[in-house]
Amino acid sequence: MYSLLFIEDDDSIRLALRLALEDEGYEVREAPDARSGLAAFAEREPDLVLLDLRLPDLSGFEVCRAIRAKSIVPIIIVTAQTDTHDLVVGLEAGADDYVTKPVVPKELAARIRAQLRRVQLHETPTSEPVSRRYGDIEVRHEQGIVLKAGEELGLTKTEFRLMCEFSDHAGAVLSRDQLLERVWGYEYLGDSRLVDAHVRRLRVKIEDQPDEPKLLVTVRGLGYRLLG
Repeated sequence: MYSLLFIEDDDSIRLALRLALEDEGYEVREAPDARSGLAAFAEREPDLVLLDLRLPDLSGFEVCRAIRAKSIVPIIIVTAQTDTHDLVVGLEAGADDYVTKPVVPKELAARIRAQLRRVQLHETPTSEPVSRRYGDIEVRHEQGIVLKAGEELGLTKTEFRLMCEFSDHAGAVLSRDQLLERVWGYEYLGDSRLVDAHVRRLRVKIEDQPDEPKLLVTVRGLGYRLLG
């Protein structure tokens, strides 16, 4: 049984979603604020975190960064915020996905399944070693790591999957819709902001000058391309 940690200050939302997710077969632990959420995470790392952005003590952004500093567990933001800036900041703080309130339980469950499915695929060894180089970047598919000038980069699982997708199609343009389907597993539920925010995070880690990328470039109106 997969375990989820739900950090949310609204009691009614926590109760409703916990009951819905338990019906889906998940074990759900709850935390009403950031500090108790981080304590629960430290006590036992869950398989996935559901995180509200507006908490009474610390912001969800701070919680996300704190978790990301020590874990690559999938994080889904659950928020009433529809402002693009806040959503992008949350994603760039290390979240893998988001849903906005009022949350549709079936949609949330679908996103959770997609995240956990992709984690499971990521942890399944490939039949033969695959390693590819792009300048000083090396992608080691079978080990689940990316190196820059010989040093391992601290990528989240989503960032690693994104890098592998570009590596598998080096030189080809991949659209946002293609990346949503292949990396997140979403055909209809996704949002292009997910892709753009994660590409920005990935560039910070693999590019010498992220604002002037030379490796992972934008093809205006089409998508992104990894130059092989």
